[in-house]
Amino acid sequence: MESTNPSNLFGEYAKVIGQFKLPGIDVAALLESRRKDIDALAQANTAALSGMQSLAQKQSEILRTTMAELQSLVTRLSASGGKPTANTGEVVQQALHKALVDMQELADMAYRAQSDSFAVVTRRAAEHVEELKALLQPKQPKK
Repeated sequence: MESTNPSNLFGEYAKVIGQFKLPGIDVAALLESRRKDIDALAQANTAALSGMQSLAQKQSEILRTTMAELQSLVTRLSASGGKPTANTGEVVQQALHKALVDMQELADMAYRAQSDSFAVVTRRAAEHVEELKALLQPKQPKK
């Protein structure tokens, strides 16, 4: 897992860039900018992973709840001799409604996970543009 550690990735990148002497280019600023890029990608991946873990946990919770409700319904039907009772239709309607609400919640969780990841990358892209603008500004002569 060491090869995916942001610090190790940046270290390798710094070694490669550090070998070159480029006149008129602030290598330290360039390296700092790349470090921030790698950190932003790591944060985006962390946010995406966290969101997907939450989504998986919610799916497991929904499956457990649904199976418990199904088991309860089967138990009640077995107790009544296998004939549907008057409220069986209502129980099925409630289960369908709950399933739709749960599906909406899952969609919202997926959207939030994607939004959080996208926000990290967007914020870093904006910072990157500002850094590039600063690097391209002509140096003021020292007085």
